[in-house]
Amino acid sequence: VKQAGLPPGVLNVVTSSRANAPSVGKELCENPAIKKISFTGSTNTGKILLKQSASTVKKVSMELGGNAPYIVFDSADIDSAVKGAMICKFRCSGQTCVCANRILVQEGVYDKFVKRLS
Repeated sequence: VKQAGLPPGVLNVVTSSRANAPSVGKELCENPAIKKISFTGSTNTGKILLKQSASTVKKVSMELGGNAPYIVFDSADIDSAVKGAMICKFRCSGQTCVCANRILVQEGVYDKFVKRLS
């Protein structure tokens, strides 16, 4: 985060064990000091987080229900990113819920990525 130029506190990533995830999620959603949450995952979990966030009228960004993006940043190793995109998109002939539905590539490596992908 620092290397990307973001000031301290702008982006915070909270990790948790599976067992503690419900209580950690509830705290993040219901704590009035937290102004926004972002979640990528299942629609069912997203619904729970939205309900828990309602009391604080929190801003929420969600990527739910298989809208899985494959993201390539300027700092990526392009050969590895292309290989990963192919695996991610076409796992089980593209017939799984975890296959990428779209590929997002940062502008600085876009042309290089597209050339290698094709």
